[in-house]
Amino acid sequence: MSAKTQFNLQQFLATRTKTVNAALDKFLPSDKTRPVTIHKAMRYSLFAGGKRMRPALCLAAAAACGGREADALPLACAVECIHTYSLIHDDLPAMDNDDFRRGKPTNHKVFGDGIAVLAGDALLTQAFEIAAQSRGWPRYTHRDLILEIAKASGSLQLVAGQVADLEGEGRKLSVDELRYIHERKTSALLCCSVRLGGMSANCTAAQLKALTDFGYHVGLAFQVIDDILDVTQTSEQLGKTAGKDTQAQKATYPAIVGLEKSRQIAEQLTAKAFAALKIFKGKAVALEALAEFLLKRDK
Repeated sequence: MSAKTQFNLQQFLATRTKTVNAALDKFLPSDKTRPVTIHKAMRYSLFAGGKRMRPALCLAAAAACGGREADALPLACAVECIHTYSLIHDDLPAMDNDDFRRGKPTNHKVFGDGIAVLAGDALLTQAFEIAAQSRGWPRYTHRDLILEIAKASGSLQLVAGQVADLEGEGRKLSVDELRYIHERKTSALLCCSVRLGGMSANCTAAQLKALTDFGYHVGLAFQVIDDILDVTQTSEQLGKTAGKDTQAQKATYPAIVGLEKSRQIAEQLTAKAFAALKIFKGKAVALEALAEFLLKRDK
């Protein structure tokens, strides 16, 4: 307990963000490299002030398994490139049609739709180029690492979530259909992040399974809590439950099962996420602190 109390999460996030940003800056072509527009667009969204939560989870997972953060760094950067690509594409007029992200105009608002599409494409490809520069480990070869990233970001996971989300707008979804979206839009990449961190530490099969359980439940719980906050914050501010998700006719857990049941689901998922870390016997301090930060919000 004392280790957890002494752990400084804000300092951990600040130092890791700095490390990840410096590494990303080196991995990406400069904004003076031809064609200049595409590299400016890629960097615009990549350095738009993200929390670097996925890279932090990747590095923390490596530490939990006794690995070196330097070995996990290329994989942490690869995951962040995929996350940023997905945001650029999600914001496009053909998708969620958002004008702002993190308080700044979205990529297509600055560079136009065509360049925004290409910037996302380029960041997705960049992720594999970066991951290919990490070294393989006895239990996990380059093939394993590339497969891990490809599966998480492909048509069965990340892309599947966005497709189901688009097709679900305006329809009454079941809890299973909503979970399918959340598992793929949020859980898949979070799970991939911690798994890659473990792989970079040459973790055991049991450790990898624990990290997989942790990442899955953190991702799902995070999204359920997001749904809850969208309703409760709106209720307090506007005196009604018509949040932005309701306006967009998006299905949420509170809309389908009600607020109380949603809170119960969030509690159960959160408990499972923390239970998965018991195998690390107190060595997953950073992962526990990150989970606290993501899941113990005001719900």
